[in-house]
Amino acid sequence: MTTHTEALKELLFQLADDDFLISYRGSEWLGLAPHIEEDVASSSITQDTMGHATMYYNLLEELGAGNADALAHLRPSAERRNSILAERVNGEGYYMETPIYDWAYAVVRNYFYTQAKRVKIDSLRESSYAPLAEGAVKVSMELHYHLMHWRTWFTQLLSSTDEAKERMNKAIQLVMEDFGDIFSYGQYKEAIESEGLIASEDELTKSWLAALTPVFASLGLEVPKIPVPTKNGRNGEHTEELDAAIATLSEVYRLDVEAVW
Repeated sequence: MTTHTEALKELLFQLADDDFLISYRGSEWLGLAPHIEEDVASSSITQDTMGHATMYYNLLEELGAGNADALAHLRPSAERRNSILAERVNGEGYYMETPIYDWAYAVVRNYFYTQAKRVKIDSLRESSYAPLAEGAVKVSMELHYHLMHWRTWFTQLLSSTDEAKERMNKAIQLVMEDFGDIFSYGQYKEAIESEGLIASEDELTKSWLAALTPVFASLGLEVPKIPVPTKNGRNGEHTEELDAAIATLSEVYRLDVEAVW
């Protein structure tokens, strides 16, 4: 039987790993965003998101799961609980060489992910675990502006040129292909839902759809259906893209794991 603490740790790993990976992918846009104002704005959002991941890892450390920095940098992909969407590359090429990234994909991924995070945070504010509920209140204040930012990009690009609309619709399709495990708790579904830590998978899904419906309606579009996942990151099922990401993001940390950064 899964204990309360085990269910709590599993949920925290899912929340932490999601924000850690989505923040890392956001950091790869530094210097590559469409204009300098966006470079500053999206970098700030990325920094906030990494701070949220740090909060979750620190809560895990307090629960005896291990050192927060080590949890973020040293765990292999099979132990990661992030969604598939969070680990996906930004496009072709490599950041330090010749990146050919897709801004439409970045906008759609960040908007859909941030709206999903919004409904989770709203639920976590009522969590049975007080430190998590308190942290969610703090995250909520920053998340309001994150969501506004990506929703603005989303609606503007889908109200722009035919080329922009085509790119955005392709990005929506691509993002939704990896969206199946966003609200999944994986093999810990029953334990997490029964402990009052966060709303159920179904409740979160319905809240996400309800939030997006008026936005899509204003654009003359239908909200896409969330597919059944072919891989579930909550169960440690990942792509090779995650292995490459971990190798890169942990490279400096691994030089001296005893150092204070």
